[in-house]
Amino acid sequence: MKKIIITEKNSGIRIDKFLVEEVFLNELTRGEIIREIKSGNVLVNNKKVKASYALKESDGVEINISKKKKELAPNKSIELEIIYQDKNIIAINKPAGLKVHPSEFQEDNTLANGLIAKFPEIKNIADGSPGSELRPGIVHRLDKDTSGIMVIARNQQSFDELKKIFQERKIIKKYLAIVHGHLKNKKGVIEKPIARAENYKKQIIAHRKTRTKTREAVTEYTVLREFSDYSLVEAMPRTGRMHQIRIHLFSLGNPVVGDQKYKSKKIRSAKEAQRQLLHAQKLEFELFGKKYSFESELPEDFSVFLDSLD
Repeated sequence: MKKIIITEKNSGIRIDKFLVEEVFLNELTRGEIIREIKSGNVLVNNKKVKASYALKESDGVEINISKKKKELAPNKSIELEIIYQDKNIIAINKPAGLKVHPSEFQEDNTLANGLIAKFPEIKNIADGSPGSELRPGIVHRLDKDTSGIMVIARNQQSFDELKKIFQERKIIKKYLAIVHGHLKNKKGVIEKPIARAENYKKQIIAHRKTRTKTREAVTEYTVLREFSDYSLVEAMPRTGRMHQIRIHLFSLGNPVVGDQKYKSKKIRSAKEAQRQLLHAQKLEFELFGKKYSFESELPEDFSVFLDSLD
């Protein structure tokens, strides 16, 4: 059992957020922490509390959580559309609806499970950060319902170099999105920092009173076509924050069609989609002196919706 006395620094923070970020360093998910709190494995001043409990200075927190070692199980039933492979990388076209990696121990229907089934040599390629054993070879991610190009490292040297390339922004990423309405400016750059909402359910545009960690986020965009109530937009993120393109477009008043997390109650559209119509169309970078450029055709659901707007 671990005991912690809350200081002024962490006073006012939700207990689930405190445990995820400060105690377990994101090694356990928020969902896992909430279940532990509900089970009575976390007590505050010897009493059970809700996950939303705001910590107070001098609170005594007792934690009785045993961390289970997480393992990634290969799953041969996951179909992978491999568009390129060599000794250093694998490029795939990820379909919408497929999660990139498990978020909890029991999940085995993700891209990562399929990758180690077909490429077992990548199983131990990681950076050693908490939970990295569930993301072998993966240097960037796409949301579950976002389709398109992803690149995976096939050896540790390539992994380390690709991570550096992404961090130093020496990579070109182009996405296509169908959004509601017409953007005020047909071309521009969105520079709005992003932070997690305090309930952890989504990202928000950070402001002066934001209490969660704020990160720089920059997205360049161009309107390619306009229809009566929609627009086709090319987005080029310069940074790689979670949900970045989706929340940036939403912040302009033009949410991505089909996005259930970032949507406006004011928009009443005749046409809707089963998932957010966001597609990672192109990826360009240079690795070990070799230039790579991958492009993916629009998936059928995206194309059908787009054609219906003509």
